Formats: sequence, C-alpha cells, structure tokens
Amino acid sequence: MRRHKTQDGHPPGQERWLVTYSDLITLLMIFFIVMYSMSQVDANKFRAMAQSLSITLGGAAPSAVNLSETQAGDSFIESGSTESSTSTGQDDQQGVGQETTPSEGTGQGDTDYQESLTIEGIKAKLDQFAKENGIENKLVSSIEERGLVISIQDTLLFNSGSAEISTNSRAILKKISTVLSASPNYIKVEGHTCNLPIHTAEFRSNWELSVLRATNVVHILVDDGEIDPLRLSAAGYGEYRPIADNSTEQGRITNRRVDLIILRSKYDLLEPGSSSSNTATGADSNGNSSN
Repeated sequence: MRRHKTQDGHPPGQERWLVTYSDLITLLMIFFIVMYSMSQVDANKFRAMAQSLSITLGGAAPSAVNLSETQAGDSFIESGSTESSTSTGQDDQQGVGQETTPSEGTGQGDTDYQESLTIEGIKAKLDQFAKENGIENKLVSSIEERGLVISIQDTLLFNSGSAEISTNSRAILKKISTVLSASPNYIKVEGHTCNLPIHTAEFRSNWELSVLRATNVVHILVDDGEIDPLRLSAAGYGEYRPIADNSTEQGRITNRRVDLIILRSKYDLLEPGSSSSNTATGADSNGNSSN
C-alpha cells in the first residue's frame, strides 16, 4: 500500500521530532531562569533567618549577630546569655554580619519578617526551658497578633492568695528575662485571677491581687533580669479576662496566671512616651506636646 504524502511531499508525521525538540528547548529555558532567580539571594531575609537561628541555638542578641559564627550551648540555662559573639575581623563587622537598620534601607516588610523570626526564636527558647524543667503545663507560650504571649501559672510563682514571689520563682523569672532581653520590644506584664472572691487585710478584691502580682514580676525583671524599665508596664485584670471556664477547677487554675506579652513593634505607637507616639502627637525632644 502506498503512503499518502502531504502537500510538501513528505509523509505525515515525519517532522514530529520538531515538537519534541521545541519542548526540550522550552524546558531548558525555564531551567536556566529558575537557576538564575535562585542565585539572587535576599541578604536581608538571609540575615534575619540567621539571627533567629542564632537566638534559638546560642542566645546571641539580634543586634550583633555574626552570620559566619554560631554560639553553641547545651541548654537554655547554660546558654541563655544574650552576649553576642566576638567578631573575627573588620570585614565581618562591615559585611553581611552587620545589621541593616530601617534607615539604612531595610523595608518595613523585611523588618516585620525579622521581628517574626526573633519572636519565634524566643518562643523556641522558652519552650525548651519549660520542657527541660518539667513545667510545660505551667509555662506556656503562644504567638498572637499582638506578639508573643508567655503565660505563667500562678502556682509557679506565688502561694495561694499571695503576691510574694518565692526564691525559686525569682530564678525562673531571671532565666526568662535573659531570653526576653534579646528583643528591644515593649513588654506588658498582666496579672489575672479566677472568679473566686478574695477579701483579706491585704487585698480588698482580686483587682489588688492581680495588680500587685504583675508589679512584683516587673520588679524581678528589672532588678534581677536587668531589663530596661522603659520597656515594661504592669496591669491587673482581676477575674475579668478569663481564658477558660471558671465553673471548673481546671478552668480556674488556668485563669490564675501572669502573662508576659512581647509586643510587636507596630504597637509602639500605642505606648505613651515612646518615640513613635511622640512623633505622632508632635512632641518635642523634652516630651512636650505641640498640640
């Protein structure tokens, strides 16, 4: 049987190899485009990732992290110091190991990304500490919209109906403050109680108890943890901000807590006396408002 020929005189299907060839060329082009895009490293995001890993693995402060070095440590208690590694040379200080501030060209997106990595690194440190010391149910951290929330059950810090912090509890708070000092963000300390009423010579209601507990924790963070008091504030919510059902014993235990909140920097504007709020209200260098 004779084969039919196309108009150009070639049997049908003879040039199908051109389709395969064109597909191959297209795939090669895509491959080289991908390789080229992967070669363009975002230095800011790489630096932020390295800083977060350094905080998690070695406790170095994010303001002076050298990407070429990581400080190792066996545990949170032994390696919780926020002192940065010593630079190996002038090139390291002026190169990729030097932090880029927003005024030097870092965009807001990169700043938020770096801050999120720092918060995640602090959370990892605290979770490790809680696990190593068997207090996972009494020291719980979670990342929320406003920042990192560290909930400390009242039994870990206080006796029932008391606001005095025990010696062992001071040591725990000092270790926590060592990690928190790795971030320059504002820290809110909030006291909470369950709905069981209290009326003693020292405390008229749960308001006073929650406020004094939060204030005493602030004193420990400043005196023992050496956190700048300008970063700290204390508040007491009494029984009115529960996170569990007060009708059960377990719920009441959960509600009796002290929360430490590391606020995201976007909330600085809401903090009185901060540079952001002064700028927004038109305050001068002495804090006097021009409004």
